[in-house]
Amino acid sequence: MNIKLHKSELKKQSNLTITGSKSESNRLLVLQALHPELEINNVSNSDDSVLMQKALASKENVIDIQHAGTAMRFLTAYFAMQTNTEIVLTGSARMKERPISILVEALQQLGANITYLENFGFPPLKIKGQHILKDKITLKANVSSQFISALLLIASRLENGLELTLDGQITSIPYIKMTLALLNTIGVKTTFVGQVITVKPNLEVKKQALIVESDWSSASYFYSAIALSKVGTEIELTSYNKNSLQGDSVLEDIYKSFGVETTFKTTIIKLKKIAESNSSKLEINLINSPDIAQTIAVTAFGLGIECYLTGLHTLKIKETDRLVALKTELEKLGATVILTDKTLHLKASNQINQDIAINTYHDHRMAMAFAPLALKKALIINNAEVVSKSFPTFWQDLKNIGFLTENNNN
Repeated sequence: MNIKLHKSELKKQSNLTITGSKSESNRLLVLQALHPELEINNVSNSDDSVLMQKALASKENVIDIQHAGTAMRFLTAYFAMQTNTEIVLTGSARMKERPISILVEALQQLGANITYLENFGFPPLKIKGQHILKDKITLKANVSSQFISALLLIASRLENGLELTLDGQITSIPYIKMTLALLNTIGVKTTFVGQVITVKPNLEVKKQALIVESDWSSASYFYSAIALSKVGTEIELTSYNKNSLQGDSVLEDIYKSFGVETTFKTTIIKLKKIAESNSSKLEINLINSPDIAQTIAVTAFGLGIECYLTGLHTLKIKETDRLVALKTELEKLGATVILTDKTLHLKASNQINQDIAINTYHDHRMAMAFAPLALKKALIINNAEVVSKSFPTFWQDLKNIGFLTENNNN
């Protein structure tokens, strides 16, 4: 399905309810599987979280998690410690190109029985669940935080817990801290001192209900829409916490440079365009929140602002190589983009080409990051259904706040 976005204008005031955070939901779903005493509310309705729920409930020997990278990583650790089980964990063609050897080797050092069924270092995996007794491991600190979180999530159910030493500069610290905070919430004792993380064993937790905060990554597209709108335009989003566990909550600070003010009212955030941006160049290190890089780059392009984004090395192993995809599609629109393997430099430009078809590369964030540009010029989003991976109601929500859309499958 392709969607044509006509040149649009946001309603002066609007409000939306955003589904629960995919990052929090997937972590809590694993913890709930390990600790059935937990009840979870406001779980993300994203494809990834639906696939996670199905996989955890499955009685099949082969589990296909399709494009869900978080599920692949978390479930590899989860099934590695499920004694008397043997499963094959597989995914889409792209998933089979995404490396997982760092996590597998870490689990093998702890005593897990995992083998590669096709290419060494990549899914699909054959996992024979083991009773894991070892409790100490060292991991390179600059790997995807999901590898680290996968180990931390199962640690409280290991007989001796886990002591994880991180070697080198740690990336995506907010996601690691999110995992530890959720463990603390359910009563698991943890420490994170210097380069060493410890998780104490805790085989039982108290019965409790947890509410998943709404997704800040999803909020980013509405920050972009407000930034690209007229001064005075505002939108309210539910439900968010002032002291969020999510790294992408840095949006509140970053988008001040684009003239967007964030106001918290209990569990509601109000985004308001209070001024035109007076920045000619932005330099932002996104090492702790790389998932919002596409949104920020597109916003800057739409406003004619030069931006230099760093800390992006993990984007090369996402649903697509997000850096190359972003450069390709921005340049079709008239941008000039310079890449390294971990930086993106967008030159300032007042040129935005109209009616350009944006390819999404099986990547939900490509579709959603580019959509707000319709507030400047009409464009087409190819394979628009890809948004269901994290935000199934995205296109309807855009219509609700003023975007003019139509199916375009010619």
